[in-house]
Amino acid sequence: MDCTQDEVLTILLCNNTNIFLSYNSIYKKETLFLFPQLFTMIQRIQTLYLLIAFVVTGMLPFVFPLWTTADNKDFLFVQNQLYVLLFGLSTTLSLLSIISFKKRQHQFVIGRLNIILNLILLGLFVYHSLNLSGETPAVSEKGIGMFLPILAIVLLGFANKAIKKDEDLVKSVDRLR
Repeated sequence: MDCTQDEVLTILLCNNTNIFLSYNSIYKKETLFLFPQLFTMIQRIQTLYLLIAFVVTGMLPFVFPLWTTADNKDFLFVQNQLYVLLFGLSTTLSLLSIISFKKRQHQFVIGRLNIILNLILLGLFVYHSLNLSGETPAVSEKGIGMFLPILAIVLLGFANKAIKKDEDLVKSVDRLR
């Protein structure tokens, strides 16, 4: 088969297997895809929201301090076991929700649990910041890390909204049958 510069030829190998060979004539290279379900999962917007929430709860707490003490030392979440546990559970729930993309109801429930977990984490941060005001020597300055649960809650809310929209679409199609 001849391909023009703009065509992409995808060949299914071994009819019922999950191995695809993709040839792109623009870049003159071949790629072997072993998991085509991954591309179906990534096409859904809620997966993108969940992936960003995964990054917010799993990677950004290592970068941004929760607060800075009076002696200019950054307080990271790893210095408190409760924060490590809650951020770890939130990250795990985000990943579990991404993996269970074929079970929309299950994914929706996991998203709700993750929102509740982030609300608890946010409540702990608010409690800590109200009990230890900025004038005490224990906490001098609030950090960006205290606002990460808010960003995660917003992203998880968007993901749950998209999951609900998908579920409603599937139910409407089932009614037409």
